[in-house]
Amino acid sequence: MSAASLSAGADTPSAAELDWRPKSQLPDAVRDSLPVFCSGGYLPSGFGEDDSAVFGESPDGAAALQASGLNARYEIDRELYLQGDVQVRQGSFQVTGSEARYSQSAGQVSIQGPLVSRGDGFLLTGERAEYSVDSGRFDINTATFLLHGPEMRGSAGSLSRVDDSRVEIHDGMLTTCGPQQNDWAIVASEIELDQAEGFGTAKHVRLEVLDVPVFYWPYASFPIDDRRKTGFLYPQFGSSSAGSGAFIATPYYLNLAPHYDATFTPQYIHGRGLFNEVEGRYLSGLGETTLQLGYIDNDSAYADDNPAESGQRWALDASTRAAFGSGWNGYGDFSVVSDEDYLSDLNRSLEINQATHLQRKGGVRYQGQNQYFDVYLNDYQTVSDRIAQADRPYAQLPDVVYAGTAKAGVFEAELESQYTWFYRDNDTLTGLDKANGQRFRARPELALPMRALWGFSRPSVSLDYTRYELEDYSAGTNGFDRTVPVVEWDNGLYFDRQASLFDVPYNQTLEPRLYYAWADAEADQNYIPSFDTALQTFRFEQLFRPDRFVGGDRVGEANQLTVALTSRFNDLLTGAERARFSIGQVQYFEDREVTLFGEGGSDRSRSPLAGEVVLNPLQNLQIRSSGLWDPETGDTEEGRSQLIFHSEDYRYLASVGHSYSKGELDQSDIAAVLPATDRVSLIGRWVYDSDLDRTVGSLAGIEYNNCCWSVQVVHQNYLTDDQQLDSRILFQIQLKGLGGSGGSSTSISEAIYGFDERERRRFGTR
Repeated sequence: MSAASLSAGADTPSAAELDWRPKSQLPDAVRDSLPVFCSGGYLPSGFGEDDSAVFGESPDGAAALQASGLNARYEIDRELYLQGDVQVRQGSFQVTGSEARYSQSAGQVSIQGPLVSRGDGFLLTGERAEYSVDSGRFDINTATFLLHGPEMRGSAGSLSRVDDSRVEIHDGMLTTCGPQQNDWAIVASEIELDQAEGFGTAKHVRLEVLDVPVFYWPYASFPIDDRRKTGFLYPQFGSSSAGSGAFIATPYYLNLAPHYDATFTPQYIHGRGLFNEVEGRYLSGLGETTLQLGYIDNDSAYADDNPAESGQRWALDASTRAAFGSGWNGYGDFSVVSDEDYLSDLNRSLEINQATHLQRKGGVRYQGQNQYFDVYLNDYQTVSDRIAQADRPYAQLPDVVYAGTAKAGVFEAELESQYTWFYRDNDTLTGLDKANGQRFRARPELALPMRALWGFSRPSVSLDYTRYELEDYSAGTNGFDRTVPVVEWDNGLYFDRQASLFDVPYNQTLEPRLYYAWADAEADQNYIPSFDTALQTFRFEQLFRPDRFVGGDRVGEANQLTVALTSRFNDLLTGAERARFSIGQVQYFEDREVTLFGEGGSDRSRSPLAGEVVLNPLQNLQIRSSGLWDPETGDTEEGRSQLIFHSEDYRYLASVGHSYSKGELDQSDIAAVLPATDRVSLIGRWVYDSDLDRTVGSLAGIEYNNCCWSVQVVHQNYLTDDQQLDSRILFQIQLKGLGGSGGSSTSISEAIYGFDERERRRFGTR
C-alpha cells in the first residue's frame, strides 16, 4: 500500500494497521501457525510483494539517489522538488510520500506525508521526515512503527533511524498487542531499540494496563528477541502456608560473558524474612557447570519453631558435565541443605514427595564400542533425622566399574567387574551394621549367541565371584570370598502375519520366549553385610534375570524356567507400534533359601503372572498398564496403569494413573489442562491415597491467554516429610515479547505431563 492511495481527509493508518490481517485473510501457512487465542497476525515485510528494498541495511553512500513523482521541478545543482506519489530510493533505503524536496548542497531530503518506509522486518509511517543522503539517518515526526520479528508496534512524537539496526524513539509507546488493543504498553520519554544487540532501553518508563499507569521505572532495559541481556526479570509472587504467607521475588539476570552468566533472586517471605538465591552457569569447551545457592540469614518462623536452632539456613546444589573426547567424560553432582525442613519450607518445586537423601557424586567415565569404564566417589546427605543410622546408605570411596565384550570365534565373551570401598559412620552401631570395608566383584561370561530372522538362542555360562576385606567385622574373619556358577539359556521365536483393521494394514507378531536360569549359591549369606543390596521389585522384565537381588552382597540360587509371550501390532503405513501385549510366569524347580536378613526367600513353585499392555491407538494417546496377578490366591499383587493424552497443539492435556502394591500403596493420580474457551484454560491435578483415605497432593488453577499476554493463578497442596499438607499460591503474568516470571509454569511442568511443550508452543515464534 503506498502513501499516495491515502486521501488527504482520511485517517492515516498506523504501521501496525497497514500490515495487520484478520486470521481469515492470512495465508494458510501463517494462519496455521497462529495460536487459537490470536485473532490475527502480521504479514512480514514484502510478503507476497515484489519489493527488493531492504530497510534494515545501511544505504550505500556511493549509490545514486533515485526519486520520482507525478510532478517534478528541478533547479540544477540546487534543489529537486517532487509532488504526488513520491518515491525516494538510495541503495536499500526507500520511502514514499506526497511531497519531497531534495537539497543537493545540504545532502538532505525533506519528505511530506503521509509517508511509509518499508523494509526487511521493519515498517515506519509518519507525517514528515528528513533523510540524510550522506549518513543514512532518517528522522520522522509523529511516527508509528512495526517490528515484524518480535511483533512489536508503537508510536512516537519523533523517531530517528540512526543506522541500519538502531532506532531512537522520543515520547514513545510500544507493545506487542495487536492494533487498537492496548492491553499493556510501555510508555517512555526516550526509547532506544537496538536490533543488532537484541534489546531495548527506556527512560522514565511507565507500564500501562488498559491505558492506566500501574508501575514506574526511571530506567529499564528489555529484550526484543531471544538473546540474553542483563537486567531484571519479571517478579514472582504468591503465598505458601509453609512460608507463613505471601512472598515476592525479583530475579536479576547477569549476562556476564558469552560463556557464563548468573541469576540473583532476592525474595521476601512474610514471616520468615529476606531469602536470597543465586544461580551461576559456566560453559567451557568441555561442558557446562551449574551452581545454585539459597541462603536466609535469620528465618524468624523457623527460629520460633526450633528454639535450639539458629535461624540461619542455606542450601547448595552444584553439577558439572565435561566431554574430554575419545569416549571420555567427567561428571559431578553435589547437594547439601542446612536442615531437614529446608526443602519443605523454602523449596519452590511441585514435587509431591520430598527427598530423603541428597547425593554427592563425581567421577570419570569411558564409553567405547566394546568397553565401559567408570570410576567415581559417591556419598549422601541424609536429610531426615528420623532415619535410623543403620538404614542410611553407605558412601562409595571409590567405586570402580569395568565391563567389556569380545568375540572369540562363534562365542561371545563378556566381563563385568566392580571394586568398591564402602564407608559409613558406624560408631554407634553393632554387629554387621558396624562393618565397613572393600568389595571386589567379577562376573566373566561365555555365551554362544545364535540369531536368525525367525528367532534366537543364547546359551551362556558365567562365574559370579565376590571378595570382601572388612573392618569392624564380628561374624568371622575379615577377608573371605564367594563364588557362584550361573547357567542361562534364553530362547525366542518370531511369527508374524499381515491383516487390516478399520482399513488400516498392520503386521501382528507372536513372540514366544523360554528362559532358563540355574545358579548354585550357598543358602546362608546373612553373615555378609548389606552395603548396597535390596530385593528387586518383581516386574515383567525381571522374568529374564537370574538374580532376584540388586547390588553385590547377595546372589540368589536359581533353578527356574520362564515362559512368556509377546504380541505386537505395527501399523504398516507409518511403522508405528500401535499395541503390545506381554505376559509371562516363572516356574521354580527349587525353593529359594537365600535371603536378605529374612527377605527374598520363598517355597512357592510358580511366580505371579506378570503382564504388560501398551496401546498407542493415536499418535498423541498412550495407554500403559502393568501388573502382577497371583493365580494361587486370585489376588492382584501389584499394578500400575496410566493414560496420557495431548492434542496435537498441546492445548488439551490429560493423564490418569493408578498405582497399587498389596499392603503398601494404593494411589490414584488425575491431571489435566482443559480449555474452557479459546483464551481460558483450567489446570488441575489430584493425588489420592486409598489406604490413608486422604488427598496427598493437589493442584488447581486457571490460565488466561490472548495474543499479547497471559496470566496463571495456581493453588497447590503438597505432602511434606512430616506427612502434613502444606499449601501455596503461585502466580505468573507473561507479556509477549518481554518474557515472564517463570513462577508457576515451570512448577506446573513438573506436575503435568506435556505442560512444558505446551508453554513452548504458547508464545512460539511464527
